[in-house]
Amino acid sequence: MRILLVEDDLSLAQALQGALGRHGLVVDIVHTLANAGSALKLSVHDLLVLDRGLPDGDGVGFIATARHLSPALPIILLTARGEVAERVDGLNGGADDYMVKPVAVDELLARIRAIARRPSTVALPCATLAALTFDFSAREAIVDGQPLLLPRRQMLILEALVYRQGRTVQRESLHEAVYGLEDEIQSNALDAHVSKLRRALKDADAGVEIMMIRGVGYLLKEAQ
Repeated sequence: MRILLVEDDLSLAQALQGALGRHGLVVDIVHTLANAGSALKLSVHDLLVLDRGLPDGDGVGFIATARHLSPALPIILLTARGEVAERVDGLNGGADDYMVKPVAVDELLARIRAIARRPSTVALPCATLAALTFDFSAREAIVDGQPLLLPRRQMLILEALVYRQGRTVQRESLHEAVYGLEDEIQSNALDAHVSKLRRALKDADAGVEIMMIRGVGYLLKEAQ
């Protein structure tokens, strides 16, 4: 599961990132609503953990924007304000859950698991190009009815390329889709993953190809 954490308290954000990471969760951290909007445009996240009091606004007011960018995205609201009226305001504003700081990691994990068990009310579509089908809900690639097994980073690259098929995906966007926002990345790491993904698609006879657009990024299209 990939989580976007919007929290302007750097020490708290890093503590939650480390604690959740030890349970196998990938946590991207941003500190403002503006950066949260950019992150949701660039990457697919499974959950938004949203602080209420942020430098550029109230998190409750951002919920509508988040839903527009990612309709199926569950949202847990964090706040230092625990009054009943505040909780009601947050839930009525569209949050799926509400937690009062200080946050107990075990409780946050339990709430994340509970949200993950809920069926989504918005079905994410599948996309098909040639013999390749990508199921965005399951994050699964299928070629001629057979699952295409890929390492995690290659699957994330493919997801980003299929989502924008026929359009060039900038390198920066792919970096955001594949790596945590604070990961240290070697200069040629992305190209190496793309090269391996290209070979895997060819070996599977997917009928698609990944073109490099020099100086810009990559484009997924039907093979000629």
